[in-house]
Amino acid sequence: MFTGIIGEIGSVAGVMREGGGIRLTVEAPASASELRVNDSVSVNGACQTVIATSARTFTVQAVEETLSKTTLGELSPASEVNLELPVRLNDRLGGHLVLGHVDCVGTVAAVEVKESSHMVRITFPAPFAKYLIPVGSIAVDGISLTVASAGPNEFTVAVIPHTLSKTTLSQARKGLRVNLEFDVIGKYVERLVSGEKSSATPETLTADKLRAWGYNI
Repeated sequence: MFTGIIGEIGSVAGVMREGGGIRLTVEAPASASELRVNDSVSVNGACQTVIATSARTFTVQAVEETLSKTTLGELSPASEVNLELPVRLNDRLGGHLVLGHVDCVGTVAAVEVKESSHMVRITFPAPFAKYLIPVGSIAVDGISLTVASAGPNEFTVAVIPHTLSKTTLSQARKGLRVNLEFDVIGKYVERLVSGEKSSATPETLTADKLRAWGYNI
């Protein structure tokens, strides 16, 4: 579990093909000093398992499923990546609940430079639009951001100078592909309201029932 608050920008030190996957080594002294084999780490928003460490680097193995849903397969030596270590249960939750399970890849459509912020517009596959609401949360390359506006297949985020200086969003440009993870709460609500049941669900939860219980939907 992550919060979308980036702890360090790492630099890809090596990419090695292994069958249909890749072995990715990242130079990141601060993160590497805390990571151990079998730990989880968020790399550009994708939760990965550490398989090796050194004083300044750590290595993860991205398999076919990960490469098909993220931009990790597009990384090359010297690429910069956003890194976050898993949240501790006694930490403050500075961003929002981020699983590190990327839903899809989006594309930066435009970057508008304002006096005190950058407005970044990102397009994405339309079926995911139902998980976005204005002033809601989204993880872009692992960064917890607030949705400024949302459309059928695009959204805009306002990025403050501090976030630009601490993440790879400072390099955002038209055409850049980014990993997107939509708010998990919206996914669970959709599942409940849809009435899809498992064998462990004794009755269907409907929108009418939620309203009767006091939920504003």
